Amino acid sequence: MESAEKDKAIGVMDSGVGGLTVLKQLLNVMPSENYLYFGDTKNLPYGEKTKEQLIEIVKEIFAFFEKQNVKAVVLACNTTSATAYEELKDKYSFKIYPLIQTVSKCVVLDKSLDRIGVMATEATVNSKKYTSELKKNNPAVEVFEQACPKWVPIVENQIKDYDEKSVITGYLNSVLEFNPKKIILGCTHYPYLLDKLVKYAPEDLFINPASLFANYIKQDLLKRNILNTDSSGSVSYFASSEPDVFKKNAKLFLEIDSLPELVEL
Repeated sequence: MESAEKDKAIGVMDSGVGGLTVLKQLLNVMPSENYLYFGDTKNLPYGEKTKEQLIEIVKEIFAFFEKQNVKAVVLACNTTSATAYEELKDKYSFKIYPLIQTVSKCVVLDKSLDRIGVMATEATVNSKKYTSELKKNNPAVEVFEQACPKWVPIVENQIKDYDEKSVITGYLNSVLEFNPKKIILGCTHYPYLLDKLVKYAPEDLFINPASLFANYIKQDLLKRNILNTDSSGSVSYFASSEPDVFKKNAKLFLEIDSLPELVEL
């Protein structure tokens, strides 16, 4: 029975290809696991949706994962971690790992990080979830959250021709004025822009949450005795629209060799 549970897949979901930054880290630390990655390209971008819309979208994706009999689901998406997780966390047979809540817990283990900036989507910032979760784990921490609505479309659409100085520094300068010890890249798409961000601020100022997140999940699966260490591991990809566009954009983060299967929500 235990062995059968270990062999079950882990579901990973995001609004598009950004969550592949999390999948890449999961593959690094848990190569023997079987993964089902769902990119909800039909409903992109999540950052502009209401909380109610996002809860309904996540329910549909979770229903898909339930049919696939997964052992866990990774919300590789800050926006849905902020808006849908609390509502849905106890309603499924699988354990759900939310990005914001998990990463906040890991970041404030270092008590010297008493001023933290967060750059995220509008939905994430409006939820103030990073602030509440970071303060839950360290009440003394000061947090400044900055919405960056122009960034996800640039990454997803691979836009090259934009005014880098205003689009990047317009948001970044607001955070730098807060004088943070660290800046959390609070959207899985944002690490793609790191090469631009480091022109205006030191690289070690930024936290890409994917690594912290993947290591936490590994330790938790190990503790629950359902970490798969025996299989050769596999990844299957699914998209809710335009699988060919998903495959093309995926290479920004991870080279995928097969066309995702279309799953219409």
